[in-house]
Amino acid sequence: MKKLNKKELKEFLDEKAAFYEHPNFIETDPIQIPHQFSLKQDIEISGFLTATISWGNRKSILNNAHKLMNLLGNSPYDFVMSYNEDSLGELSSFVHRTFNGDDLKYFIKGLHHIYTTYGDLENFFVQYKEASYLQEAIHHFKKEFFTLSHLPRTQKHVSDPLKNSAAKRINMFLRWMVRNNKAGVDLGIWKGLSPAQLSCPLDVHSGNVARKLGLLQRKQNDAKALKALDTQLRKLDPHDPVKYDYALFGLGVFEKF
Repeated sequence: MKKLNKKELKEFLDEKAAFYEHPNFIETDPIQIPHQFSLKQDIEISGFLTATISWGNRKSILNNAHKLMNLLGNSPYDFVMSYNEDSLGELSSFVHRTFNGDDLKYFIKGLHHIYTTYGDLENFFVQYKEASYLQEAIHHFKKEFFTLSHLPRTQKHVSDPLKNSAAKRINMFLRWMVRNNKAGVDLGIWKGLSPAQLSCPLDVHSGNVARKLGLLQRKQNDAKALKALDTQLRKLDPHDPVKYDYALFGLGVFEKF
């Protein structure tokens, strides 16, 4: 593919973003899990837990996310707010790659702490939002989420951008919650944050495509690479930079670009 100038690149990516941000996308994507719910807190919790286990084979992510919702009685908010030791015990069997039943039990307790202290997840992120990025807010979220007693191993399942992580999964969760639902894919239930503050969920697919298109030079997919990519995407669309996640991901996964 010939090198595109800025105008051509924007047109190409706008077209691909519009093509992939379509309700059909939901059929093969983990975002289908929070789409099953209508209560705000159920959408938040199912989205956060699903995003947490969203790495590896997509089919296995979907199977395990459905299993996880069944373990929570398909009422994640009720489960989080009224759990006891017996109900937590029923989560012991859960496993997705390195995320196991012990991690899940703590995640329920951590979510209970956030909801009883802040009301909901949106309130927490709004309290710590910065003008143009949410990476600092993610750092504060991780700190607050792990204030209760927990196994050290469980901490690795929430990334910290201030420790140079691209924090792909939690940035994806924020995209789900914040971007509007006009195209019928993202959920857009958080009104206290703006799509302009979002960062691209940078993974192997979006990173490789971004490099091929000249949007990214850095070889690692880390916080520095994310900042560089965010800067480029904000030049293409300052109001909704993360719509290009659909283009980069779609080109990488579906078109093997």
